[in-house]
Order: sequence, then C-alpha cells, then structure tokens
Amino acid sequence: MAAERGISRRALLIALGIAGATAIPAGAQGPAPGNGYTMPTLAFDDPAAQRRIGALYASALRSVSGANTIGADRAVYDKAGLLSYPPGTVVRAGGGYPAPQRWTRDAAVNAWSGVSLLAPGVGRNTLWSVVDRVRDGFVVQQDNQWWDQIVWVLAAHHHYLVTGDGDFLTRAHDTSARTLAARRAQHFNQSFGLFEGPGFMNDGISGYPSPPASTSVHSSFVLDHPHADKLMCLSTNCLYYGAHIALAAMSEALGHPVQAASFRSDAKRLRTAIDQHLWRADAGTYGYLVHGEGPLAGHLDTSQEGAGLALAVLLGVADARRAGQLLDSTHWQPYGIVNVWPHFPRFDDRRPGRHNVMVWPMVHGLYGQAAAVAGRTEPFALAVDTLAGLVTASGGFYELYNSVTGAVDGGWQGGAGGHAHHFVSQPDQTWSATAYLRLIHDGLFGLTFTDDSLRLRPCLPSTWGPVSLRGLPYRSMTLDVTLSGGGSRVRSCTVDGKPGEPVLPADGTGRHTLHLELTDAA
Repeated sequence: MAAERGISRRALLIALGIAGATAIPAGAQGPAPGNGYTMPTLAFDDPAAQRRIGALYASALRSVSGANTIGADRAVYDKAGLLSYPPGTVVRAGGGYPAPQRWTRDAAVNAWSGVSLLAPGVGRNTLWSVVDRVRDGFVVQQDNQWWDQIVWVLAAHHHYLVTGDGDFLTRAHDTSARTLAARRAQHFNQSFGLFEGPGFMNDGISGYPSPPASTSVHSSFVLDHPHADKLMCLSTNCLYYGAHIALAAMSEALGHPVQAASFRSDAKRLRTAIDQHLWRADAGTYGYLVHGEGPLAGHLDTSQEGAGLALAVLLGVADARRAGQLLDSTHWQPYGIVNVWPHFPRFDDRRPGRHNVMVWPMVHGLYGQAAAVAGRTEPFALAVDTLAGLVTASGGFYELYNSVTGAVDGGWQGGAGGHAHHFVSQPDQTWSATAYLRLIHDGLFGLTFTDDSLRLRPCLPSTWGPVSLRGLPYRSMTLDVTLSGGGSRVRSCTVDGKPGEPVLPADGTGRHTLHLELTDAA
C-alpha cells in the first residue's frame, strides 16, 4: 500500500476507528455462484474435529469469495491494462477500509495463499491490479513501501505453478525481473550483502525497537523515523531470497538458462549473508534485524520475528537442521505466534504494541505451515487449533488479536500528537481468512506445486482422525483427497483405487481420488 507523509493511509483509518463503511464497487458479489470460485468441502470423520476445524474452512471460503471479492474499477485497478473482464473482480484487503484498496502486499499474499488455486481468474486479476505499465514493459507499483513489492514475485510464480498459464508466466517474468532490478539498484547494501527495508509485516513503528523508533517523531509510519529505511530485516531478506529462486525457475521455464543461473547465484550469496549476519548460533535461531545506520549501525537485534522465522523455513533459507532448531526454540504466546517477541520497553501486556506482541493470523498461519513443512505435527496442530479458536470466539476473521487474552484488539502505536493510539482491529480481513485456507491446503494436505506436477506432502495430527478434501481444483482436474492415520510420512497411497505415488501430472484431466495413509515412523 502507498503511505502518505507522516502516517500510512491504512494506519490513519484504523487509528480513527473507521470500519464497516467500506465503499464496494458495483458487482461485488459477481454474477456466478461462488463468485467465480471453486468451493471444496473439508470433512473430518470425528464430529469434534469437524466442529472445531472443518466448519471454519467453509467460513474462510465464504469470507474470501463473498464480499471480499469485489468489482474492479478499470480506472483504479487496471493501470497495466491486463485485467480480464470477466471475471472483472479482484480480492480486496478487508472490510474495514474504504475503497480503493490497491495494496501490493495484500494482493500478493491473498493470491499466494489460496485465491490463485480456487479462482485462477480472480487471482490473476488481483496480481495484475497492483502492476503498472511503463515504457518498456511492466513493474509492480513503485510506491514508498518498496519492501512490499518483492512478495509479488513469489505470488506470481505460484500462480503459474498452480495454473500452468504460459501467457501469464511471460509477463510475470518480465514484471518480476524489472521490479527486482529496481530494488537491487536502490536498496541493496553491498557491505552486508543484504537488502534494506523494514520487515514484511511491520509498516508501523510499533514493530521496532528504539532506535529507530523516536519519541520526537509524531508518526506511526516506519519510514518517518530516523534510519528506518536502512534496516535489514530477516523476513524481507528471506522474501528476496525466495524471489530470486522463483525468478530462476521462471527463467528456466521460459528457456533462459543463463539468466536462471545468475538468479540462483545471487540467491546463494544472499543466503550466505543472511546466515552470516542474522543467524544466532548461541540460540539456535535467527535475529530480527541488523541496523544499517545510526547509533546501532551493524548491531543485530535479537528479537524473534514470527514471519521471518516462518519464511526462513518455507523458502529454504534455513536448512533442515536449522529449521528444527528454530522451531524448537520459538516462543509462543497463549494465543499464538506474534509479530515480534518480546515487548519493546515502551509496551507491555496492558498496552501491547500493534506490530509487536500481537497475533496477526497471517503471520501465525505462515508459522503453522512452516511447522507442517518440517513435519512437526504438534506445533502444526497447535497453530490450527489456536487460530480456529480465535476466529470462532470472535465471530469472524479479524485483522489481529491480543496474544494474552485472545480478544479482538488492534494494539497500541505512537502517532500524531506524540502519544500512543489504541488502534482498531479490522473485521473481514482477507489475509486472515486465506491464512486458514493456507493451513489446510498447504499444511494439512501438503499441496506442493511444480511446473509439471502436484505432489502431496501432508501433515496430519493423529488426534484429528481421517479427513477428506473434496472438489479441489487443480488445472484441468478435480481432486478428492482423503488422509488417514497420523504423521507426516506417507505409508501408502492409492490413486483412483490403485497403489501409486502421492503425485499427479499437471497435464491430467477429469476427476481423481487419492487416499493417503500417514505415519510418524521413519
């Protein structure tokens, strides 16, 4: 999202408590049942698991495909001239913000976390809605939250893997390469070998220690504080690493092996720099950020960044050994994984910082998926159950929650006037709903997409019992998948009743049934 001088637009609206009066363009509900989405069904054999976990899946689908999929005004959302009508819709950020919501991070995260799979046309439109046309091609919109731009590359590559859309791939590769080149030219620190910019989730100053947070600056927006633009954060650099790997894969798919090798070489050097400057061998985890300028220049802040740890595992920055170490050492609050732990001195349990010790479901969901990818059924189950409990108790997918009480709470953050404001946690937050979809699709069922196949690497807690996901779309196929047993290792698999591997070729057609029995045994 673009930020105004002194405070981001989103932060200003939240601080003022503006919610529930969103102006939605005409056609928000769309003409077709499901608003262009395929709506799979999730069913647990155990009635308690179905009530606790399964029913919420349908709620998440309705949240994303209903009011949060809106009509796309061409003048606002089609700067690149690439949107398709039909479907003529995009996914908005949530229910508490006035339109328009042309925000890169939200668009990319929501496409990546389920929209591209369930509604490819809507996912494609949502990705193109934050892209601008320039003289020699396309580029992700160049606003002053430059660190948001790079997650678009990962979401775009994922969209191609899910859909196999070759035309999209060609333009997405061009857009991604141009965007990454701009970021490397302007925000790569040669001395450290890291990219500069605030953390993935933390555009508010409450997400940072002091410095860079300064009481003399009356603004909640991170870049208004001294030297904040020179921070080098774990989450952001993990995303850059993943973007380089994604661009290498896109280059290979398009027949550009030399370019692919260059991206992979840059990725390798970046991973080395992350390990050198952010890994804490003494604690078996990564630190939060390195200060680039100011009185703490070169100093590592050792706070725990939830999104950074999750992305380090999911994007392959952490090898298997380090992934295990950081998952073992992660601090959990009573109601989940928080943005940054512990409280910075200006906050506490009574007045927690908005981007500090608070549970944002999107961050919590990423961490839960990371646990599943690492084969850790217990923390994965805890992540799903905790999020399900928060949403059920609050009656919807809110923006963030108090990590001690579980209450809907927007947290505290300094701003105009020089004093802290108690912010509003917005309702109908799309990336909170897609976080739950991501936990089910990519965590529980382990959907893993490549250029030429879909492989299932599930993670089923043994106490949940058998579970089925029916009507799942994948390219030209519809899948019915059943998991039984418990664990993260596939003991046996049948495809359409015949023994086989838990993998389907991307060029398949028709409806297929898979049954996977899982075990914890090696």
